[in-house]
Amino acid sequence: MLRFLIFALVCLPFVELYLLWRIGHAVGWEAVLALVLVPAMIGSWLARREGTRVLRQWQAALARRQVPEEGLLGGLLVLVGGVLLMLPGVLSDAVGLVLLLPPTRRLVARWVRREVERRIATGSVRVVSFSTTRIPDEPAAPPASPPRGRLGPRTEGEVDAEFTETDKPS
Repeated sequence: MLRFLIFALVCLPFVELYLLWRIGHAVGWEAVLALVLVPAMIGSWLARREGTRVLRQWQAALARRQVPEEGLLGGLLVLVGGVLLMLPGVLSDAVGLVLLLPPTRRLVARWVRREVERRIATGSVRVVSFSTTRIPDEPAAPPASPPRGRLGPRTEGEVDAEFTETDKPS
């Protein structure tokens, strides 16, 4: 999977440039410039709108103490779709648009979720989780405090001493 991703990241710019060059020869460079700039502007607007919508749905669901309808994966796909639409190119614009439209984003999210679950089941992906909360049945540890009379850790050359005044000076 990682090899495929690296291969795609290396080859995609060359494929995008080739497609833009071919389109430029067919319809003119003004159309290519519009084909690059217009989707970037529409993509940034659509990504902001969809991202805000997903965030509001999350906030409303969390306020109701429910699991958000579109999980973390939906928000991530909106972000990826917005970035792809802002990149110059025909293929990246098509994929970015697919990721920003809610019906197709749900289909892609469902496919990604199934793929991750399959890889977890086969053992090719391991999931590690941890918690910082205390288990309720576990007794709470007493708070650590320095011994009385000391302000901090003892350093080399320090002496702990207490002075009391016994004689009154005249």
